[in-house]
Amino acid sequence: MGGCIGSQRDSGNGESSDMDAGWLQHVSVGRNQPLKAEKPRWKNDMPLTEGQLKSKRDEFWDTAPAFEGRKEIWDALRAAATALETGDHTLAQAIVDGASISLPHGTLLDCYDELGNRYKLPEYVLSAPVNLIEECSETDTLPDIEANGPPGVEQPVRFRLSHLSHDIKLQVSSNDSVLKIKKQIAEMQVGVEPHRQRWFYAGKILSDKLRIEDTGIQRNHVVQVIVSFPNQDNVS
Repeated sequence: MGGCIGSQRDSGNGESSDMDAGWLQHVSVGRNQPLKAEKPRWKNDMPLTEGQLKSKRDEFWDTAPAFEGRKEIWDALRAAATALETGDHTLAQAIVDGASISLPHGTLLDCYDELGNRYKLPEYVLSAPVNLIEECSETDTLPDIEANGPPGVEQPVRFRLSHLSHDIKLQVSSNDSVLKIKKQIAEMQVGVEPHRQRWFYAGKILSDKLRIEDTGIQRNHVVQVIVSFPNQDNVS
């Protein structure tokens, strides 16, 4: 019996490679699971607006293919994630099957292509956080804060936008909200609407509701502003 198996493996007629390929395919299919319809439930450390969530997703899909895996698989995963979030589970499953993507756990959080490359999707590209806030709810509360508060202390701050080669220097008040300054920047830079700006200072992301004095920004310090464009070809 053992000799027969050996002779098939050494015969050189192609039968052994076919058997091995079939065996590997069988194992791969055995590990695969149907795509589950449930969306992951998660909560962000800080509440996100819809614009901030979109920017976060765009940044992931724009950068993920540059590090590992195949672009066509990333494109398929993006389409499947969109279909799943909009409730079209049948289309999402069809996209996964068409791209020969295996789901060991039945979710897009962890999957493989037919070559064995691994793809891991973060929760935020598959569903919105439970603490998502609407853009209007955030902006509606800001005018009262800024109009009724005492006069603030003026100070210069530099803003380093990701698509510019120079900093923007503005005089801001300690009582100004982050959103208010974002609007000022948007007036100076075409296409840089507030929801496309993500501010970082001292390693932390700054939410729109924060006032300048709450952020700890010092005089003449630099605020990093990551700008997300809908189409990178529009960036000059």
